[in-house]
Amino acid sequence: MDKERSALLVVDVQSDFLPGGALPVGGGDEIVSPIADLMEAGLFELIVAAQDWHPPEHVSFASNHPGRKAFERIELYGHEQILWPDHCVQGTAGANLHPGIPWARAVAIIRKATNAAIDSYSALRNNWDPKGNRPPTGLAGYLKNRGAEQIFICGLARDFCVRWTAEDALQEGFRVNVIWDLCRSLEPKGDDLLRRELSANGVRIVTVQELRHRKGRTSP
Repeated sequence: MDKERSALLVVDVQSDFLPGGALPVGGGDEIVSPIADLMEAGLFELIVAAQDWHPPEHVSFASNHPGRKAFERIELYGHEQILWPDHCVQGTAGANLHPGIPWARAVAIIRKATNAAIDSYSALRNNWDPKGNRPPTGLAGYLKNRGAEQIFICGLARDFCVRWTAEDALQEGFRVNVIWDLCRSLEPKGDDLLRRELSANGVRIVTVQELRHRKGRTSP
C-alpha cells in the first residue's frame, strides 16, 4: 500500500451510535477494536475522522418538528429528510468519540452537521441547504492538500454516513474503498443491494484482512 497517497477515514464511531446510545447501529461495538488495531498497524500515515456534532435545535431532529416522530420522512429544501432521534448533540456524552480508538493517530477530525439548518451525512459535503447547494466540510480539500489520492473508509453507519461519504469522495476524484467488515448498517437487510450499488458506481469493497495482506505493497 502506498502510505503517502492513501488515507484512512473513520466515520462517526461515537457513543450515540453504539449499544445504549440514542441511535444505536446494530453490531457497532463489534468494529471498535478492529478499527483501533488497523489504526495502530502502520498501514496508513494519514488518518482522519468524522464526528457528528449537532446543535440541539438541529433540523434533522424529530423533536424540533411538533407532531412528528423519529424516523418519519419529510421534504426539506426539495429533498427527502429523515427525522432522527436527538443524537450526537454538541457537548454531550453521546457525541463523544469512542475512547477505545486511538484518536491521537488521527491528524484531523472534522465535525459535521454543525449548522442547525442543514443535515450532514457525508464527511465531505453537507446535505442540501435552502439554496439547493451541498456545502463542503473542507475535508476533501484537506486530503488533497496532503497528497491523498485514495481513501479507505470505515465506521458508522454503512448505509448512511459511510455511503454518502464514499459517493462524494468519488465525485471529488478520489479512488474510494469501503472496508466492508469495519462498517455496520442501520438497516442490514439492505446491505446486499448497497454493496452492488457502491461497486457499480466505482467504489471498491475490501476487507481488513485484504489490507493487512497488502502491507508493504503498493495498492493497484
